[in-house]
Amino acid sequence: MTGNQEQFEIKFRLTDGSDIGPKSFPAATSIATLKESILAQWPKDKENGPKTIKDLKLISAGKILENNSTVGECQSQNPLCDTPGTVTTMHVVVQPPTTDKEKKAASDATQQRCGCVIL
Repeated sequence: MTGNQEQFEIKFRLTDGSDIGPKSFPAATSIATLKESILAQWPKDKENGPKTIKDLKLISAGKILENNSTVGECQSQNPLCDTPGTVTTMHVVVQPPTTDKEKKAASDATQQRCGCVIL
């Protein structure tokens, strides 16, 4: 790769099979920035859309991408992305926001642990 000057064509596949993009991004673009782009372009007619980037997970080459990594780092792990002129498809998963009731149930479960000692 030629460093930060390299551009990657990326399209984002939503769970219903529709796409956002493709759009060109520099190699230095962070995954968090990609998620912000997805939020800005999210179709208004879709129900249960994401509210923040925390509601989104991006998957490329079978791996969930971390917000602090860059497009160039992610693409270097996938040899198919090094072919010039190809469009990379990243899958977008929307995590439903957890309700206060679910958060309380999860915290209650961790507080009610018991310990066993086998002698």
